[in-house]
Amino acid sequence: MATVSTSPPPRPTDPSRDAPPRAKQNGSPPVVTGAAAGKPTLAGRTRRRLLGAVPALVLAALVLGAWQLAAETHALPSYFVPAPAEVLAAFQRSVASGLLLGYAGWTLAESFTGFALGALIALPLGYAIARSRSLARLLEPYLAASQALPAVALAPLLALWLPYGLPPVAVLCALIVFFPAVVSTALGLRTLDRDVLDAARVEGANRWQLLWHMEAPLALPAILAGLRTSLTLSITGAVVGEFVTGNQGLGGLLVIARSNCDTPLVFATLLMLALLAMALYGLARFAEHQLSYIEKE
Repeated sequence: MATVSTSPPPRPTDPSRDAPPRAKQNGSPPVVTGAAAGKPTLAGRTRRRLLGAVPALVLAALVLGAWQLAAETHALPSYFVPAPAEVLAAFQRSVASGLLLGYAGWTLAESFTGFALGALIALPLGYAIARSRSLARLLEPYLAASQALPAVALAPLLALWLPYGLPPVAVLCALIVFFPAVVSTALGLRTLDRDVLDAARVEGANRWQLLWHMEAPLALPAILAGLRTSLTLSITGAVVGEFVTGNQGLGGLLVIARSNCDTPLVFATLLMLALLAMALYGLARFAEHQLSYIEKE
């Protein structure tokens, strides 16, 4: 016996109710950008960076305040450690007279030359070490042993072997920046996903295409981090070389100020060195943000 259904018949559905909204015919759909899309705006990033610098500024203010208080109460002899106000006054005088800027320019020239020389050798060597186990076994012990040789001991030898002036200091800078760049390059290439590289080889990519389109972009963050460290260390290499080679650069100015017992000028020169290192670090950090594929904060 057939049963009769007592449920009401289904209602006809309106396709326009469940369909996603369509764009207007006379224009493209609105594009959501900025904070509405969940991405921080330029003002938001700037505000976050300024707030992030507050702890460092507070620490610097506390250290300078304690230093100034110790100088005013004569807890520290002024001929050993001058007051911050005296250091700032010596810094302003030296900058206004062009003394610090002239010596700093020579140090920067040595630093950039040594960094470029060291990077040109370190990057290809780091790639070769990462791709050849035999070469890695051959060279890595000597690369590690080279870091046990103090730069102060190498500087007099380089001054004897090379012409006077820029060459020995630039080579010393290159030796100092060389090791971090090699290690970071080799590490960045060794930690790449092998499956991705094998898939590219299956698609027909040769060695140079693989390097240019896959390996270099993927390893770029590690390589740039190593170069950032090397660029900052190049200032140290330049100053060490200037201690030995003569009275050029900020290292030479330190020797002159020390021989004249001009302690405020010594501290002012150290302040200039710190500012140069910070500027180079910031420059490298900016380049790293521009070149790396990592999302910029």
